[in-house]
Amino acid sequence: MMQFTETPPQPLHQIVTTPPLFSPNLPIMNKNQTHRTRPWPGFPTSSKLTNFGDANCMEQLLVHCANAIETNDATLAQQILWVLNNIAPPDGDSNQRLTCAFLRALIARAARSGSLKLLAAMNAAQANLAIHTHKFSVIELAGFIDLTPWHRFGFTAANAAILEAVEGFSVIHIVDLSLTHCMQIPTLVDAIASRQDGLITPPLLKLTVAGTTEDVPPMLDLSYEELGSKLVNFARSRNIILEFTVIPSSYTDGFANLIEQLRVQNLVYPESGHEALVINCHMMLHYIPEETFQNFEPCSSSSTSITASSTSLRSMFLKAIRGLDPTVVVLVDEDADLTSNDLVGRLRSAFNYLWIPYDTVDTFLPRGSKQRQWYEADVCWKIENMIAYEGFQRVERLEPKCRWVQRMRSAGFRSVSFGEEAVNEVKAMLDEHAAGWGLKKEEEDLVLTWKGHNVVFATTWIPA
Repeated sequence: MMQFTETPPQPLHQIVTTPPLFSPNLPIMNKNQTHRTRPWPGFPTSSKLTNFGDANCMEQLLVHCANAIETNDATLAQQILWVLNNIAPPDGDSNQRLTCAFLRALIARAARSGSLKLLAAMNAAQANLAIHTHKFSVIELAGFIDLTPWHRFGFTAANAAILEAVEGFSVIHIVDLSLTHCMQIPTLVDAIASRQDGLITPPLLKLTVAGTTEDVPPMLDLSYEELGSKLVNFARSRNIILEFTVIPSSYTDGFANLIEQLRVQNLVYPESGHEALVINCHMMLHYIPEETFQNFEPCSSSSTSITASSTSLRSMFLKAIRGLDPTVVVLVDEDADLTSNDLVGRLRSAFNYLWIPYDTVDTFLPRGSKQRQWYEADVCWKIENMIAYEGFQRVERLEPKCRWVQRMRSAGFRSVSFGEEAVNEVKAMLDEHAAGWGLKKEEEDLVLTWKGHNVVFATTWIPA
């Protein structure tokens, strides 16, 4: 069961949204019409309006609204939108803010389709629907990430696995495919530096990143070249030599240019010294396009195979990585399935996963704070992309851990268990955060949980 607050909702007639998504001047339903709502399966009757604040009811309303929009039922869609607008203010509790984000996304989808009569009534509301994502400075982003284990979990687990895998190598080449713009690297540099006793020459650290042009949150307010300069200077302050390389490449084609450049380097320098190649994938691979035409084995501990079209970019990327013969591959991502081509199925999955960031934010950011606005704007961006867009414009396509495990095995990798040191470091990190966060081990993998629900997974792989 999902964890939700137990505060009873206000009666519908007492709720005022601030600011409203719909202007009072718009030709929407008046409150007397709530007793004339058309019945449809699963929708509460007028005698149960006080239950509208329940999260399960909010989910049902969103589902019925999505169905109405998809079937071009303008009257029904407008009725449900009116109810949702009144029970889900953008400054309400966690469930209300979650529902408000999905309401915005559904309106954006309707606006993009341009097929509903109710769009004329929405025009005046468009200014309130805009999502204002923040561009972070390096210091802001580093501090922002430290607030919650959402990313720190992956950083901590991955760094421990990388340090174990590269022990004894004189050159460490890290290919960093990270959503967080190399924010993991300073802690890794610190860890490498701390392992040197002053008598041994520290290893050369080569860092390669894909210089993507697409903007997905969190966004940085400086170029990769400027970021690289800061990282080089930081490493130098720790007596580590770091070489920083940017290869223009995009997730839209499976980082094809990055793979090709790495392949060329392997051909030119086949004996490049005692060099470890580390592929660090942190919440970035699910942006590689993947229309769900593959036939996957059911997710289970015994599932080891996957059948997929040869045109699957994700599978092609992993096989290309395998061809580079890396020392270790670390794959960290969010543990949810948001790949369905069915809007309603995708909405349900997203609603039952993305309540977590709204539920956790109360533990580390006060209401009204700028950081909280940035945090929730990034979540809203994800929800809008999942719900309002289709085709290659829908880039938020999370896959669960079990499916990535199938992909990695099919590509020729075998999993490696996280050591006791890694587990202890993750536990120590979680002790710095709210009590609701937890850690569990699933076979060789680590999973971050919130109130018992899977949030983020971390896996480690070597060539089979």
